[in-house]
Amino acid sequence: MPNRGRTKTDVLQGTLDLMILQTLDTLGPRHGYAIAARLEQVSRGALQLNMGTLYPGLMRLEQRNLVRAKWGVTENNRKARFYELTAAGRRQLTTEKAEWDRMAGIMQTLLRGQE
Repeated sequence: MPNRGRTKTDVLQGTLDLMILQTLDTLGPRHGYAIAARLEQVSRGALQLNMGTLYPGLMRLEQRNLVRAKWGVTENNRKARFYELTAAGRRQLTTEKAEWDRMAGIMQTLLRGQE
């Protein structure tokens, strides 16, 4: 039971943006549904984003000029907005990953202190 007592929107503040940026960096331009499907896949179903959670994140990233959106056609021949990283988005991703690694290191140190 991966989501015991948690709602679909239980994502650490700021983590969703980092996950979206990393997904676009890894896979290239994608539409919102494909981004959500990838995050669900890599989390083995523990993270299930509804579009009411994902799209505000994509809009926030677009407003910050970290992603840009273009209309395109999906593999199912449907019109959709495809999101891609901007140069500023790549720089932000590098910064955020370094901060994530720093925080993870602090957590590891704290956890070792419990042993």
